[in-house]
Amino acid sequence: MVRRMVSDALSADTQIQVVGAAANGKIALAKIPQVNPEIVVLDVEMPEMDGLATLEQIRKSYPLLPVIMYSTLTERGAEATLEALAKGATDYVTKPSNVGSAAQALERIRSELIPKIKAICSRAIGTSLTSPTPLLPTPAISARPAGPRIEERVDVVAIGVSTGGPNALADLIPTLPPNFPVPVVIVQHMPPVFTRLLAERLAAKSQIAVAEGQAGVALKPGCAWIAPGDFHMIVESEHNQVKLRMHQGPPENSCRPAADVLIRSVADVYRPHALAVVLTGMGQDGLRGCEHIRELGGQVLAQDQATSVVWGMPGFVANAGLADKVLPLNELGPEIIRRVGKGRNPGAASHSVYVPREVR
Repeated sequence: MVRRMVSDALSADTQIQVVGAAANGKIALAKIPQVNPEIVVLDVEMPEMDGLATLEQIRKSYPLLPVIMYSTLTERGAEATLEALAKGATDYVTKPSNVGSAAQALERIRSELIPKIKAICSRAIGTSLTSPTPLLPTPAISARPAGPRIEERVDVVAIGVSTGGPNALADLIPTLPPNFPVPVVIVQHMPPVFTRLLAERLAAKSQIAVAEGQAGVALKPGCAWIAPGDFHMIVESEHNQVKLRMHQGPPENSCRPAADVLIRSVADVYRPHALAVVLTGMGQDGLRGCEHIRELGGQVLAQDQATSVVWGMPGFVANAGLADKVLPLNELGPEIIRRVGKGRNPGAASHSVYVPREVR
């Protein structure tokens, strides 16, 4: 029933052709060389050979074939999805649950799965699925031409990321040293449970502490917090401290949590001492927040197109001229460390807590 529903939803789009369906991983592996797909949608839970085992075999034979995992909104599904991403899956989509009707389930598939298929395939085949114009290489982009900019001291790092984000964060966060002198706040577009498990996985392999954000927690150096699924996360000044706050205001850019919400609040509190980093992801979440960062004198970095799974979020920031630098993923960690360390006494800064000017 699920295979039929997904196939029907995808086939209804004139730009997508479903070339095959399989009841389990073994059948899928046999069909791939026959139908030569440009992308595979792979269920996590299947009889005989499950999604993880199938993914491992796909990666051995087809290392560049994009794979979207189709997962349940459960702890077990979240664990399996994050494991699949670590094993090389390109992205994931959660199955419709408690949506009320088959029509609503189909609409969820259309609204969530189809855009990801088109975005990922556009990158893989080098053409746009929304226009006939080929995707041309993007030249290196620097800050908008407004003369030399003073690099202010950085007292916080705010990261926004979506499609391809768990793997990007798994590469970036472990590069930060244990004495990293400022706090890190992160929005990764993910549902509840997934964000907690992602934080636990990052904590296990990172030198800094990583946790899911909780209301009232005071920001401190050498710690990173990931916004919990279905909650916007912001920072606020309170009693000479900067603390996390959560709320369930309307989604922005169809997202909750949204990077724009977090980055705007960071700009308001830290003003020129904020550094925003926008990584791989669909859409333009983070663009308005980065505009606010730049208006108040802060700094912005963006991931480049070549290393992004989808160059949507960082692409919008870069093309708007907001990024001080556009860098490959493996160069972002050293650049963040350089900017955070500039003008700071290494021996003392790791124990300091930034107090915004207005609450001193």
